[in-house]
Amino acid sequence: MTALANGRPVLHARQIRLLMFGLMTGMLLAALDQTIVGTALPTIVGELGGINHYSWVVTAYLLASTASTPLYGKMADLYGRRPVFLFSIGTFLLGSLLAGLSQNMTQLVVTRGVQGLGAGGLLTLAFTIISDVVSPRERGRYQGLFGAVFGLSSVAGPLVGGYFAETNWRWIFYINVPLAILAIVVCYHVMRLVPFQRREHAIDWLGAGLLVAGVSCLLLALSWGGTQYRWGSGVIIGLFVAGAVLGVLFLLQEARVAEPILPLRLFRIGTFSLANLAGFVLGLVMFGSIIFIPLYLQIVKGASPTRSGLLMLPMMAGIIVTSILTGRAMSRIGRYKWFPVAGSAVLVAGMLLFRQLQVATSLWVAFGFMVVIGVGLGLCMQSLILAVQNAVDPRDLGAGTSSATFFRSLGGSFGVAILGAVLSSQLTRHLADRLPAAIAQLPPQQQAAVAASGGANISINDPKTVLALPGPVRAAIQSAFVESLHLVFLTTGLIAILAVLVTLALPNAQLRGTGPQGATGGADPLGGKAAAPGGKPLTRESKEEAAAEMEAKSQTML
Repeated sequence: MTALANGRPVLHARQIRLLMFGLMTGMLLAALDQTIVGTALPTIVGELGGINHYSWVVTAYLLASTASTPLYGKMADLYGRRPVFLFSIGTFLLGSLLAGLSQNMTQLVVTRGVQGLGAGGLLTLAFTIISDVVSPRERGRYQGLFGAVFGLSSVAGPLVGGYFAETNWRWIFYINVPLAILAIVVCYHVMRLVPFQRREHAIDWLGAGLLVAGVSCLLLALSWGGTQYRWGSGVIIGLFVAGAVLGVLFLLQEARVAEPILPLRLFRIGTFSLANLAGFVLGLVMFGSIIFIPLYLQIVKGASPTRSGLLMLPMMAGIIVTSILTGRAMSRIGRYKWFPVAGSAVLVAGMLLFRQLQVATSLWVAFGFMVVIGVGLGLCMQSLILAVQNAVDPRDLGAGTSSATFFRSLGGSFGVAILGAVLSSQLTRHLADRLPAAIAQLPPQQQAAVAASGGANISINDPKTVLALPGPVRAAIQSAFVESLHLVFLTTGLIAILAVLVTLALPNAQLRGTGPQGATGGADPLGGKAAAPGGKPLTRESKEEAAAEMEAKSQTML
């Protein structure tokens, strides 16, 4: 490593590649566990029992990871990145090991919560750590790789989960253990060279408690509404009210303490506020709509859960390729504004294209629509985080980065709830119009079998049951489902227009640091030459001398 450049340590190629490998491994584990369990849940429930805890296996993970995200950002600003990152990956490793050893559903739900607690740090600290060692101008090319990790996990999760469901579901969790240990070893080796100056502070425990409690109430209301309880029930209304009250108390607490968990002064920075708002809207569009595409592939095209994940490859290819190219382009151009603007516009087009889906639509046509969505997401995902990091002071990098991740996740939770309600209401109406006539076409024996399966109240949550129904009934459900999706994608398209308007309001700010030909800090992870402060390329001798010097300084600090 070299001496500090603009307050930022400069890592040479080997060190930064090792660091990226460790960070990407940790992020891949956390992102995978958002999707890997879904395809194996029926198998898990069949062995452990406890069908009433079915949804909690997923909810506990998402709840813990989302609620803890802002806390990790602030703790990393106060205590340094290395101990907080090692704590998060250690917690994730422990949760994975215990989840694999679970003997009943209650144990599995609790250990999934422990996993989620660790994942909250893995998903946000990777962006923060890389921001410590490279300038914003260079950072795009690295964060583009993080976007590719998210795209890969979205495909690999259902595939790996389906495979282990057919062999031994416990390896869904055990597979995390060796990978987490590898990430710990690699990151510890490299991150110990990154100095950190601890500052005097008093931890805002009350603010942290209010934030976690308020977010938990809100996420539970969004998760339970329309499924466990009616939207107008006392439980859901009570959770929303409690979340709002706790949110107000949190803001009052943050306004009076010296070291707030989420510094409110950051919202006075226009770029910070606009980028987080855009992230919230895009999270709503992204998570709220993408979850329905695999359902279309399963109900209408007859794909298994595992195969539906494989059929999502065109979208993930669009995300991966575009994320990498966008990151490199931002580093070369030195500005970020027009990437999320273009991405939001492409998302609008993609959502409107998906509105053209029909029961008879060719898979190849659907693949084309998926690529459009993937390109839009790839343009947006990392550019907004980079905008936030470029706008905040280095002392607030942890809190600023975690806020961007948090608001995107929160937007996704709102999207799933809102669009799920739109789909449910439309589906109820269309099924009421189509199912009675379809059932009337069947002979009495088949009518009785359909009635035993739920009759006019057949659920689409079990595609296997739908596909096993008699032809007229199955066709009626498929056409009703596709018609209902049209309004869902129209809604997301209109919401994506709001994202276009918000991103247009972003200032066209210059990224701090110099370009690839004279960048401060870091090497191109895809093979480019490292560059030294001031734009002069590092010679091998100067790298080694500076690395030895910085190693000695780091050991002295430790």
